[in-house]
Formats: sequence, structure tokens, C-alpha cells
Amino acid sequence: MSAVSASKARSSKGRARRGSASRARGVEDAPRREVNQVQRARMLSAAARVVAELGYGGMSVARVAASAGVSRRTFYEVFEDRDDCFLALFDDALARAGGIVHEAVVEADAISGPLEWRERVRAGLTALLRFVDEEPALGSLLVVEALGGGPRVLEGRAHAIDALIEIVHEGPRAAASAGKRRQDEGPPRLTAEGVVGAVLSVVHARLLDSHATGRAPASLVGLLNPLMGMIVLPYLGPTAARRELRRPVPKLADASHASSRTRPDPSGDPLRGIEMRLTYRTLRVLCAIAAEPGASNRRVASAAEVQDQGQISKLLTRLERFGLIHNSGEGQLKGEPNAWALTVRGMEVEQALRP
Repeated sequence: MSAVSASKARSSKGRARRGSASRARGVEDAPRREVNQVQRARMLSAAARVVAELGYGGMSVARVAASAGVSRRTFYEVFEDRDDCFLALFDDALARAGGIVHEAVVEADAISGPLEWRERVRAGLTALLRFVDEEPALGSLLVVEALGGGPRVLEGRAHAIDALIEIVHEGPRAAASAGKRRQDEGPPRLTAEGVVGAVLSVVHARLLDSHATGRAPASLVGLLNPLMGMIVLPYLGPTAARRELRRPVPKLADASHASSRTRPDPSGDPLRGIEMRLTYRTLRVLCAIAAEPGASNRRVASAAEVQDQGQISKLLTRLERFGLIHNSGEGQLKGEPNAWALTVRGMEVEQALRP
């Protein structure tokens, strides 16, 4: 074999070894990535609680970490700083609200056929007001707290408002198609800016009043008809605006809307309600027990790659205390090995965390 051929062969083997090692690291790192994702969800859920109670000004790394049950080091492994965490929380809340509004409009289209501009706006506004009614903390975060959230949050808020303005600005085309006026004579885009600003101002005032009084805000869905009248007035005229005021208002009992029933837990935290810290080792132990129900301490330790038997014993005891695993063996009482299995709650958590 020539020197060049030998060199190529060695290079090829080297690449194969590196590829193999890279794939192994990818498999090995999967549980760590899952832990990071769950830790992120827990911290965002905690940040939402802190902001709901103390506002953006009262949000701190220490408070978020304490509420989430993680260390400051874990916080900084996921977020750069407090503002980065708040931006992630804002983005998640905005995406959730936007998804609910989009789903409501699509569903209304499917039920009634292609909707005209006014009905699309009404369907979207109804879903948005319901969202704020059902999730006042997230609604307040988007409408009130975001105003103090720094330049990146303000930029995201501005993009969201701009999208709403574009939707309302379709009004001139709606008026033109209804024969009210020629499309080129419709109100300028500034009118849509004013309409969206007025709606947000009303919602902002209601949420601020709730903060000031400490009472839950009155149902915002009750404002649907007046807000719709305000929106359609410049585009479809006073008769259409009065007609909006007389329309039936969705009842509170209707809050079991499909979008509400199907949306996921806002925290995305599979350990919600369990006051324990999630670690890479915890996940490995749960996966090991799921793969081999009835495994002994030694078998679990081997599968989870925990060398210290004292450490695995403490970890298993802690998971048992939190109701994630149970021991069906005789244990140390009769000198027999333990036999560990996941509880129903443990199965739910393990499946949620599974890479």
C-alpha cells in the first residue's frame, strides 16, 4: 500500500472513530438536553409566578431560581440573565396567545365557511379576550409588564402589534367589497393603528385596575361588543357599529372552547407539583427502572451508571418519597433485594422526560 493510500485509510478510520464517538456523545447527551428543557420550563413557570406577584420590577434571578427549586448556576446554564429569561417567557406567552387566536379563526372558518373581515376579527378578538380572562397573569405580562421589559421585549411587542394593525387595516377592502366606498378612499393605516391602540388601552386599564384593587379583573369577554363596534366604525360605518353592540355576547360557560380544552399546560413542566430538583442522574434512574421493572438497587445503579451504592440508595429513597417509584420487594427487612417499579405518576414523568 502506498504512503498516500495508507494515509487515506488512516484518515478514513479516524473519521469513522470520530463519527462513532460523536454519535455516542449525541446519545449520551440526549438525557442532559431533556433535563435542560425541563429545567427551562420550570424556570419559565416560576418566572411567570414571580412576575404575576411582584411585576417585572420584582423579578430577580434569585427569586426565579428559588421558586423553580433550582440553583443560580442552573439558571445561568439556561439563561444569560434576568432579561433573557423574561424575553423567553414573553415569547412563549405571545406564541401561545397567537396560536389560540389563529386556531379560533381557523375553526370559525371551518364551521361557517370563509369569513368576511368583520367575522374574522370578531373570532380572533373573542379568543384573545378569553385567553386574558383564563390566564390573567400571562395577559398582564403581555399587555402591562412587557412595557418595562427592555428593548428586545419591546421589539417583539411592536412586531405583534404591527401584525394586529395589518389585520385591522383589511377593513378598507372589506368596506370596498360591501360597496360602502372605493378601496382607494378608505381610512389610512394610521386609523388601524389608532383602533388597535384603543383596544389595547382598554384592556391595559382593566388589568391595571385589577392590580391596584387586588381583585380579579372583570370578564374582558364582556367588552367584546363595544370593542368590535369601535373597530368596525371607521370602516363599515355607524350602522354596522350599532349592530355589533346588539350581538349576543359569548357566555362565560362557553369558556370550555376547543382551543382552551386542547392547549397544553402553560408551564410545560412534567414535575409540576413535585418539589424536587431534576438532575441528569435522576432521569437516568427513572429510565433504568422503566426499562427493567423490579430491578434491585444494584441493577438500577448499574443501568444508571451510578457507582456509589450509598448514593443510589439515597436517590431511590428520595424518588420513593416523591411518589415516583415504589418498592415491591422484601428489601432489607428479610435480607432480600429491593424491587423497584414506577408508580403511575412516575410513568407520566418518565414518559414526559424521555429523550
